[in-house]
Amino acid sequence: MGKLDGQVALISGAARGQGEAEARLFAREGAAVVLGDVLEEDGQRVAESIIDAGGQAMFRKLDVSDQSNWAELVEQTVGQFGRLDILVNNAGILRAALIEDSSLQEYLEVIKINQVGVWLGMRAAIKPMREAGGGCIINTSSTAGLEGYPGLSAYVSSKFAVRGMTKVAAVELGRYNIRVNSVHPGPIDTPMIRDPRVAPGDGGEIRLSSPIPRLGRADEVAKMMLFIAADATYSTGAEFVIDGGQTSGTAIPVSD
Repeated sequence: MGKLDGQVALISGAARGQGEAEARLFAREGAAVVLGDVLEEDGQRVAESIIDAGGQAMFRKLDVSDQSNWAELVEQTVGQFGRLDILVNNAGILRAALIEDSSLQEYLEVIKINQVGVWLGMRAAIKPMREAGGGCIINTSSTAGLEGYPGLSAYVSSKFAVRGMTKVAAVELGRYNIRVNSVHPGPIDTPMIRDPRVAPGDGGEIRLSSPIPRLGRADEVAKMMLFIAADATYSTGAEFVIDGGQTSGTAIPVSD
């Protein structure tokens, strides 16, 4: 018996990285999963492999900044599986540049996906969740929604906004039995963090000074998402941090 048996989960940005790991884990726990992403070939591949493994899955192209895309996908989700119980707003992009070297267009590109996309996703999910008697919305923020990082003004702005919108939605939607929480991953080993435009280097080991001095894994984030969806039934408006201790302080080497 799975923790999500009989439930339906819609996950944005599910074609790879954290979203893919979340879709696969949710499916293994019994949920029917709907994968939305602009990466059609990768998304379809993931959905088909979930089905081949005995799960229920459907992929549809989703531009999270397009409100009509969201409306269509939620309608297709309910049409295919009868309900919507869980929404994971996972899609996001990162662009690195100092403020004085950035253009307004570049700034707004990040805001449009990371911030507006989350708002549109939440808005689209409310009606079917109310009709289902409740639900769970999980918004992927970041440690960049808790502290600032140089060169990431747009990304940090968007992730702080996700953190704030989550709290507003939690207050508004609690009366409908809809929980809304944010997750704040630190550096997770995904294609985004390996992008040379984000982390210049040779693609080898990335060294960290956090208490757990390694990159996190996408499956570790997925397990946090599952806990929130299945077990954290009295948590809403909360911030779940999964960062290897990064935001607790810098680890200082101590000799035994």
